[in-house]
Amino acid sequence: MTDILIVEDNAELRGLLCDFLRSESYTVSVAETAEKALSLYEKYGARLVLLDINLPGLDGFAVCKRIREQDNIPIIILTARVDKEDKLNGILLGADDYIEKPYDIDILIAKIKGIFKRRLALDVLTDGDITLNLAEETVSKNREPVAITAKEFELLRLLIENKGQTLGKDFIFNRIWGSDSESEQQTLTVHIKWLRQKIEDDPKNPARILTVWGKGYRWES
Repeated sequence: MTDILIVEDNAELRGLLCDFLRSESYTVSVAETAEKALSLYEKYGARLVLLDINLPGLDGFAVCKRIREQDNIPIIILTARVDKEDKLNGILLGADDYIEKPYDIDILIAKIKGIFKRRLALDVLTDGDITLNLAEETVSKNREPVAITAKEFELLRLLIENKGQTLGKDFIFNRIWGSDSESEQQTLTVHIKWLRQKIEDDPKNPARILTVWGKGYRWES
């Protein structure tokens, strides 16, 4: 999953912001239109969105509304539109912050770090005897630590957050390994096998990570 999705139609600003964020070790996706932004979000996800309002075609408010209908990830609006009505609209649609251009990049990055720190410090995902600490990216079963890789953690988190839903193999692969991955989809099958070995009571007869033949995988409690 991408850390930050930048939605900005100004190529120079988009590039500068992308470079600054990558220098801070964030993974970044970029989109110059609302349509591309929504497509990237549906395919790869994001942990935070930086969103311009003035976009060709659909505007940023439409992106904010669509994402907020699906997810509760942080959204920061970055825009030259300073009218009170625009600010109210952005906040009412679910934006977490509304920052006017031009902005100080150092302050923006500090805000981003603060958002990630606050959200991750509070996030613990539990299902039955499985607990994920999202800040430390650790897993425990029956309060005993489970040795797990970063990709296994992301995969387990995605499955648990979508408990009871069948997730297609393409969807899972794109969310975890991303569009720039040189891995093949077979790596998903391998990671599912490894996860089962670590968290299932009987890995050969899994009760949690179920295979839905011809479709993908589903997490069950």
